[in-house]
Amino acid sequence: MEEKIEIMTLLQNKQLLEHELQSIAYGSIEIREKDSNKYLYVHYREDGVVLTKYVGEYSEELYNLILSNSIKAKELKRQIREINKKLKQLNYVEEELTDKVEQNIDFAKRHLVDTIYKQAILEGVATTFADTESIIEGGKVNNMTSEDILKIVNLKNAWEFILNKNVILSDTNFVLLCEINKIVENGFYYSAGKIRNVPVTIGGTTWKPDLPIESIIKEELEEILNKKIDDVDKAIELLLYTMKKQIFIDGNKRTSVIFSNHYLISKGKGIIAIPSELTEKFKDLLIPYYEGKDEKQIKQFIREKCYISI
Repeated sequence: MEEKIEIMTLLQNKQLLEHELQSIAYGSIEIREKDSNKYLYVHYREDGVVLTKYVGEYSEELYNLILSNSIKAKELKRQIREINKKLKQLNYVEEELTDKVEQNIDFAKRHLVDTIYKQAILEGVATTFADTESIIEGGKVNNMTSEDILKIVNLKNAWEFILNKNVILSDTNFVLLCEINKIVENGFYYSAGKIRNVPVTIGGTTWKPDLPIESIIKEELEEILNKKIDDVDKAIELLLYTMKKQIFIDGNKRTSVIFSNHYLISKGKGIIAIPSELTEKFKDLLIPYYEGKDEKQIKQFIREKCYISI
């Protein structure tokens, strides 16, 4: 049992390191000039293949950041190699994804812009589908606040994190939930990914969630995961439970949607996304659910209007 826990801890640490490595621009720098402007590209090696990536318009600050990131990348790769070495010593054999799960990952990636756009609208971000797509692809947009742009960038990073093979193969648990919130709230709160320790209020109701307790959350998540219900209903329960608990100081809806989708995708059962045109209807149904008056209606709504099978 202790060996299994050690393996799971090593795998989770490896996932975090790999995600951090993927989120930074590093490698040998190339400066290209066009129409008197300079642009920065990096060349780096991934799985034995040399890749090239555009980083941005040249600036001394960006140039120095890439140099700093290249040093950081070497350290991250060293730590990943150390983890792989320990896993080998523990006789760990990496699991393979089933065809159905691989298809689901591809399906989620194809719908990524649309899914993130829907999440942004749910969160009240002033964006369009075209602007969301531009941000995800690294382009520039006008008439959007830096805060709204960062929310979309963070959603992209969180989705890419859970769609990583090693992350999909890991358990849908409290540790993963906290890591998703940490990514979603990156740049907004120093306490991102940590359980809130202050009271919060919910708009539209006098109901207030209790202060979350880690041991209770872990126990209640385990109860949901052990229920004798189908995987779609289980994902819906995970979504609603984590929303209602208001576990974090902010970003709970964004975190909950991605967390429940991790479970659903890991089972090869599709994705959940609240349609932008039904955002207000969903919010209206949340209030009686929070107040403990109606669970059936919102669960039925999510199943019929928000669930997309592959």
